[in-house]
Parts: sequence; C-alpha cells; structure tokens
Amino acid sequence: MAAPSSPLDALTGALDKFAANLRPPDWLVDELQHRLVLFLNHVLQQEPEAMARLARHTGRVVLAQWRAFSIRLATTPAGLLDLAAPDAPADLTLTMVQNSPFDLARSVLRGDQPGVRIEGDVQLATEVSWLVDHLRWDAEEDLSRLVGDAPAHALAEAARGIAAALRRFIPGGK
Repeated sequence: MAAPSSPLDALTGALDKFAANLRPPDWLVDELQHRLVLFLNHVLQQEPEAMARLARHTGRVVLAQWRAFSIRLATTPAGLLDLAAPDAPADLTLTMVQNSPFDLARSVLRGDQPGVRIEGDVQLATEVSWLVDHLRWDAEEDLSRLVGDAPAHALAEAARGIAAALRRFIPGGK
C-alpha cells in the first residue's frame, strides 16, 4: 500500500473513515430535509422560469442520494418542491459519485460541479440540469433585507475573499 502523498491526504483519509460511521439521528435528518426544501423553494421563487419548468413535471419524484443519505423531492403544481413519501417511486435518481465529504467540499470550493450518476426520466433530468446551471442563491440580497445594503455588501465581500483564499490553499484550486 502506497503512503499518502501529504499529511493533508492522510488526515482526509482518517476523517473520511470516521465520517463514514457517523449517522445523525432520524429526527435531525428529517428536520434538515424540511429546511433544505424551504431553502430550495426560496431560491426557486426568485426565478419564475424555474418554477414554470418544474410545474410541467407536477407529481414527479426526484431521489437525490449521497452515501447513506437520501432525499425524495416531489414537484408541486406551483413549480416548487415538497418532500415525497419515503416509499414513493423515483422518476429520476441522482447519485453523487464522490464518497469523500472532503473531496466533495474540495471540488465545490474549486468551483467544479460534483460528479453525479443520473438514472431515470430524461426530460426531468434535463430540467434538473437546467436548474443546476441557471439557479443561484443571492445571499447578499437576502442578507441586505436583514442588516441593510452596506453591511450586507461588506459581509459578502469578506466571504468572497475567504472563499478565494480557500481556493488558493486547496490543491488544484483556481
């Protein structure tokens, strides 16, 4: 077996093994899934075209999975999302191919889209792909509603600076 190429790789490997055995309690998973649906719907409501595209697929179920975690989302007539029943058959299954949470975080911080295996309805997959490519959360706008424009802009600039520094620090970052 080859030795890790750097101390960071060794630490990442050890943390991956540790994280593989962690499973949050069911009540926490349920609460996080509900919060995720609220967030996704908030972002969808900022883009009427996205809602119109989803409304064409009312009642369709998308199963998104990563490692032991999964969420089933059903499209609503309003073009939003809701949690589907746990036993609802999926029309589209999206499976993250990166198992390591650290590799996944690294690719996201680099600005790369994580690898996804897609199975199921091609038209629904096309719409989901469009959503991924075109929807963006305007965190600065939401923050400005809470603290005002100037502080929100300053906080967003600081966050962008931190993200840029992290991208430079991560091997293979831009």
